[in-house]
Amino acid sequence: ELWMSLEEHQDALELIMSKYRKQMLQLLQGRKGEDAEPVLKVHQANSLEIASQIDRICEMGEVMRKAVQVDDDRFFKVQEKLAQLELENKELRELLSISKESFEVGREDLPDY
Repeated sequence: ELWMSLEEHQDALELIMSKYRKQMLQLLQGRKGEDAEPVLKVHQANSLEIASQIDRICEMGEVMRKAVQVDDDRFFKVQEKLAQLELENKELRELLSISKESFEVGREDLPDY
């Protein structure tokens, strides 16, 4: 009789606890939906802001890449022009040297007075 009473008591306790767990689960799920909504909105807003910042960073990177390319192109053009001018200068110096030598030879051929 004591065993039967104990089993009935345990069954009743299990029933009460299962109803309690069910109500607590429903309560928590209801609160989670309510609590999660503002957090979700903030998270979405932050995600959009981060995405826009990433887009701006990518745009700035592209602008910098183009600026570097333009700078490199200018540098190579200046280097090419400098090499051209150095070659021209060398050739003009050679012509000047030949001209001086020719002038000096012509001078030596003239009689002294």
